[in-house]
Parts: sequence; C-alpha cells; structure tokens
Amino acid sequence: MARIVVLGAGIGGVPMAYEMKELVKNNHEVTVISDSPTFHFVPSNPWVPPKWRKPEDLKIELAPVFKKKGIQFIQKAATRVDPENNKVHLADDTAVDYDYLVIATGPRLAFDEVPGLGPEGYTTSVCHVDHAALAAKDWEAFMEDPGPIVVGAVQGASCFGPAYEYLMILETELRKRKIRDKVPMTFVTSEPYIGHLGLGGVGDTKGLLESALRDKSIKWITNAKVDKIEDGMMYVTEVDDSGNEKQKHEVPFKHSMMLPAFTGIDAVRNAGVEGLTNPRGFVIVDEHQRNPTFKNIYSVGVCVALPPVEKPLFLWVHLKPAI
Repeated sequence: MARIVVLGAGIGGVPMAYEMKELVKNNHEVTVISDSPTFHFVPSNPWVPPKWRKPEDLKIELAPVFKKKGIQFIQKAATRVDPENNKVHLADDTAVDYDYLVIATGPRLAFDEVPGLGPEGYTTSVCHVDHAALAAKDWEAFMEDPGPIVVGAVQGASCFGPAYEYLMILETELRKRKIRDKVPMTFVTSEPYIGHLGLGGVGDTKGLLESALRDKSIKWITNAKVDKIEDGMMYVTEVDDSGNEKQKHEVPFKHSMMLPAFTGIDAVRNAGVEGLTNPRGFVIVDEHQRNPTFKNIYSVGVCVALPPVEKPLFLWVHLKPAI
C-alpha cells in the first residue's frame, strides 16, 4: 500500500486529495497535512472588508469532510520537506513518511520585502481570510474618517486580479454610501500597463480596465516600485520600460490594500535540496506536474515555479524559468 501525502489543504490541496482518494480507493493511503483546521475560499476574501461576506462564510472545517472521504488529516505545521528521505518534518518534531508527495501549500506572502507592507505594517491584505478580517476592522475605522484609498500590487507580485476586484468592490461600496466624492482612489501596480494581469493581458483587458478606471475617476501608477510605506503615506518609484527611474511619487492614504510578492513556504524553500525549487522557493515541475529530480514529488497551484509569459523589468523577479 502506497503512502500518498498532500501537503497543504487549500484550493489546490483539497481537490487533489479528493480526486486522489477517488482514484486509489482503499488500495492506497491518502494523508493531508495542513497547519490550519479549516479550508477557506480565497477568491471571496475581497468581499470580507466591506462586510459583503463574513469570514465564517468562507471557512469549512477540514477534519469532518476528510473523515467522510476516508482521508487521513494531520493538522500540524510542516517545518521541512526532506525528499532525500521521503519525509515531511512537522513542528512537533515528528515526521510523516511518504511514497508520493504532492506539494500544494500555496505561497508564502513576502510582506517583509517592502518596509511597512502588510497587516503588521500599514497596509491590509486579502490574501488570507484572517488578513481580510483585519482589513474589515481597518475599513470600519476608515468609514469613520474617510480619505484617500490606495490599492494595488507591489514589485514581484504575480497575482493581480484580486487587487482590481478589491478596487472595484470598494468603489461600489463608497457609491452605495454616497461618499465616493470624498475619497480619491489610486491604483499602484508593478504591471507595465493596466490590464496586464501578470499574463501579458487577456484579450482587451488593457483597454477595458483603463476605460473602467477612467470612468470611475481612479488614477493609476504603473511600472511602480514601492520603496516603503509609512503610516498614511506610500513612497513609489515609477520606472520606464528599461527599469530606470522615471518619477518619484508620494501617495497619501487612509486605507490601503497592496498585494505582496510570493515565495515558496519556508518548509519547502529552506529544504536545502538542489533540484527541488527555484531560487524563490517555488517547486520545479515538468509537463506532468512532477519534479524532474525527485520523481515521486508533484506540485500543484501557486507554489509551482512557472516561467514568465513576458520579461518586463522587475515584474517577474520571483518567477525565474524552471523548465
């Protein structure tokens, strides 16, 4: 009987475990390791700050659903993936042996790469449901004393859709509350143009999104490198297509949500094993989602190392080609 371990229980890990168990039935053992007792639906996080959804609406307890499916569940944090010995080491100094490992951890949120970024700094986040809950408190305070809003994504970010969504959600909420005219809005992004989305554009996203922002009187700064963030002020360097400084900006805000760059999680990026990850800690895979060095390791989701679709300045600093 093979021991199949899925590391991570998010949008990649849970479906992976379900489908794997459906395929192998009771002939093989499927185990999921996660540091969280709940699954949460990340795409709905932007709805939490304006209270269009409650955090509890997005969460599902994992243990009961896995038990129902015949999947073993270990609710502990992983500290190190050990591919040379086919083990996943856990925070309580135990280890889980595997014959096959699927890494589906999602990313580490690299707030530390920009001074003042993130929930422990001066901006909010919708990357995790708990961060979105903190953003809701910040939004409540903002509504008591409205002012400028800055939304966007810093250099190295690779996921831009939630920033646009959050921007439009807040704009809609301000109109509902009839205070939109009191709130200047600015979109700050490392994308080379509005609507790039980290994908080189999708159809006419450039034209559509630029038009939408103009229609809603939202200013923007592209090719933006956020140098630092202080209480109420974002310091931004706008660069040209060669990465040279073009203009400095000081952008004030009363509420801000900026998406960070991603890395692999510490348990993977600090494994110290050549061939498992790229320099940013993303898992290297082939066309079959399999690691070419450790052929019993697979990976799915945001933790996979993907080559860039384009090569604009610093936008893809963490996505160095893996294959």
